[in-house]
Amino acid sequence: MAIGVKEDSKLMVVDVPSYIDRQPVGTFQIQVLLICAAVLFIDGFDTQAIGYVAPALAQEWKLPRGALGPVFSAGLFGLMLGALIFGPLADRIGRKRIIVVSTAAFGIGSLLTMQAQDATWLMALRFLTGVGLGGAMPNAVAVTSEFSPHRRRATMVMAMFAGFSIGAALGGLLAAALIPAFGWRSVFLVGGIAPLLLVPVLLYALPESIRYLALAGGRDREVAGLLRRITRDANLGSDVRFAVQEPKLSGLPVVHLFTEQRSAVTLLLWIVFFMSLLDLYLLSNWLPTVLNDLGLSVSAAAAIGAMLQVGGVIGTFALGHFIDRFSFRALALTYLCGAAAVAAIGLTSHSTSLATAAIFSAGFCIVGGQIASNALTATFYPTAIRSTGVGWALGIGRIGSIVGPMIGGVMLARNMEAQSLFAVAAIPALIAATAALFLARFVAR
Repeated sequence: MAIGVKEDSKLMVVDVPSYIDRQPVGTFQIQVLLICAAVLFIDGFDTQAIGYVAPALAQEWKLPRGALGPVFSAGLFGLMLGALIFGPLADRIGRKRIIVVSTAAFGIGSLLTMQAQDATWLMALRFLTGVGLGGAMPNAVAVTSEFSPHRRRATMVMAMFAGFSIGAALGGLLAAALIPAFGWRSVFLVGGIAPLLLVPVLLYALPESIRYLALAGGRDREVAGLLRRITRDANLGSDVRFAVQEPKLSGLPVVHLFTEQRSAVTLLLWIVFFMSLLDLYLLSNWLPTVLNDLGLSVSAAAAIGAMLQVGGVIGTFALGHFIDRFSFRALALTYLCGAAAVAAIGLTSHSTSLATAAIFSAGFCIVGGQIASNALTATFYPTAIRSTGVGWALGIGRIGSIVGPMIGGVMLARNMEAQSLFAVAAIPALIAATAALFLARFVAR
């Protein structure tokens, strides 16, 4: 324990981040990653469920093209509020409590969605579900980040966040199987039961963030227990105290996103999140409908639309080391390639196989880039405002995710051709690439 440990009079003080940075990634950290990934797996399933059921729901309720845009946006507005409220709250009361409450909330919300009888009720229920979904995500990112050594942090957060993309992709494949047999409500039944079954697992197996405990003070026994689970041979007696060499920040956590020369980085991160999530949710919500309009069946449109998230899963694992090594420069290149892939969807819409490849590539870059943005944001902010930093970046990004489906609805209502629609959809990815390039100049890794 030579690194991260110093003697202070009769006490030995362990700097928790330095100590973790010196350890290899072990079984316990992988367990934490997988539990958080399970939360985001169900989060991704429930978030994307409405997009996959949209064609069947619109047919049953005899809704015109674009009419479900406000429903999509209501859910995303809930996601925004959940991230903005529960990120700072978790920095005050702990990450675990918020994850548990949020998971239970979106499970209940999904079950209630089954009872919707018209678009107005559906909009209200998707908003309430979104609040829970928005609270879980930034805290899962923060917990995984705070148990990870710095040299592997982006890779581990991205691997954890792949759970979201896998859940979203499985949602499309499961919807393709469930809707013809049991109707669109069956998708929300699955999306409600799964998180409620996960809640007792979280209560038992998910630890509180070790950095949060160390920074809070007075919880040395809990911190020592967690460090022993990270390193079984850790020699941590009763004379050891734990610290995080970061200040305890007073006042509103959000204010500190703009102190200590963080203003420019915070604003640029918000631009990246806004544009990235605008693009992602425009595509994920409307792709099945556009593909259905081009002549594919509801099931085929859902399955091919799911390739966006499948590409995101592959991109997440493929990009992890690249992002850890080259940071925001790698992110800028990723979004640049994403813009080209999105534009290519419209150019290849005449061919199912080519369009599928373009959708996969867009997911690889846009979804992979968004997950990389989460990881880099968690790495940039200190412990005291990490959930706030990630939560507010996601919250601002959710404004983009609200605008994206609305833009898609307007373009579809005007019968815009696929080629023009996807050319417009490529613009936000170009803006995100530009902002990431500026971030590379501000942030030294």
